[in-house]
Amino acid sequence: MFERCSRSGLLLPVLLVMLSSPAQAAELDGAALGWAWGVPFAGILLSIALGPLLFPKVWHAHYGKIAAAWAALALTPIAIVYGWQSALASLIHALLAEYLSFIVLLFALFTVSGGILVTGTIRATPLLNTGLLAVGTACASLIGTTGAAMILVRPLIRANAGRRHNVHVVVFFIILVANIGGALSPLGDPPLFVGFLRGIDFFWPVQHLWQQTLIVAGMLLTIFYLLDLWYARHDPPAKTAEQPIGFRGGINFLLIAGIIATILACAQWRPGIEFDVYGTKVALQNLVRDAVLVVVALLSLWWTADEHRSANGFTWEPIREVAKLFAGIFVAIIPVLAMLQAGRTGLFAPLLEAVTASDGTPREVPYFWFTGLLSAVLDNAPTYLVFFELAGGRPAELMGPLAGTLAAISMGSVYMGALTYVGNAPNFMVYAIATERGIKMPGFFGYALRVSAVLIPLFLLLTFLPIVPNLQLH
Repeated sequence: MFERCSRSGLLLPVLLVMLSSPAQAAELDGAALGWAWGVPFAGILLSIALGPLLFPKVWHAHYGKIAAAWAALALTPIAIVYGWQSALASLIHALLAEYLSFIVLLFALFTVSGGILVTGTIRATPLLNTGLLAVGTACASLIGTTGAAMILVRPLIRANAGRRHNVHVVVFFIILVANIGGALSPLGDPPLFVGFLRGIDFFWPVQHLWQQTLIVAGMLLTIFYLLDLWYARHDPPAKTAEQPIGFRGGINFLLIAGIIATILACAQWRPGIEFDVYGTKVALQNLVRDAVLVVVALLSLWWTADEHRSANGFTWEPIREVAKLFAGIFVAIIPVLAMLQAGRTGLFAPLLEAVTASDGTPREVPYFWFTGLLSAVLDNAPTYLVFFELAGGRPAELMGPLAGTLAAISMGSVYMGALTYVGNAPNFMVYAIATERGIKMPGFFGYALRVSAVLIPLFLLLTFLPIVPNLQLH
């Protein structure tokens, strides 16, 4: 099992803290932090971007150590300036309050979806590819971008294996299935899951974002079809005979339903019991939810025949890579988030002032663009949370008079998470699987440039399109 080093590395300090006296650590003062505090975070992003290009062998052998080194460089100044108690408290908060639930949900969806084997051979025509992307986009809000991506990425890669041009298929798959498609449900994408846990109604996204999502997804599918049609004319004809499509490991569909039911049930169940772990409040329902998700993943391993995963080409490397790299990201981002949360007294004051009008009301278009662009490089879940709190953090108000602001934050974090490999966790998982299968995926900057050329014009259109509600210039 994916060598849960990030999990075991987390449990040891937590156990030590729980056995020691709960000394109150000083809170990190984001207003006092300068640009140098963001160097480790910039460093880990540049390592992810350039490592596979400049030193691929070293990177693939030691990416976990590199991520851990940047995380240590982020924590060391905190320990020196604010004391080791603050550094330890910041580490525990990042891992327990933010990273743990994030990686457990991804682990469960990755494990369960990996047990679903799509059998048969299909010939990758432009129409079939577009249809698969449309199905994946529609499924993403039901079973999550991770679940939809993990179920469909392997059959899509198999279908296109004989084509000379197939990189664009995976790139559009990341855009649509791993990001855009998750905009209509808290189960679809981590930022909306964060909002759901903060009190946003489960059906709020589909009620307020369906029109925008339909427009963006429809235009992307049209662009993809035309591009794939052009490439198909330059590819040699496929020689593989087609075979009927079928599914094996069907028990995993029930387990995915169990994951959904667990998330919904634990969100409704609030016993009011919390555990204080060195200043971080851990709610009982969250612990129960994460434990059940791990059990569901283990049941999938137990109940699914090994040959199904073997035929799927299933390995633990993609989730292992995501777990290690995002553990480093969640730790290295600590000072950056503190500077953002400092508001107008922090380094990002000009950025935060730009999202508020002179009369104090939020400006929806800047919220959309700033949340989105920061989501592309800071990971969309914590970025959503920062701007959610910046907009007041009161669910009733954000779902009512400030519904446009919440829509802008939601769309920015979900849609623009597709702009880089680190914007949303499934992006990197799909990249890792495609690379494992021999597809020559573009590097970090190459991917960002390609996707930006497609998405930025669509987002500009979305910004000013008069028929789209809830996104208006003030």
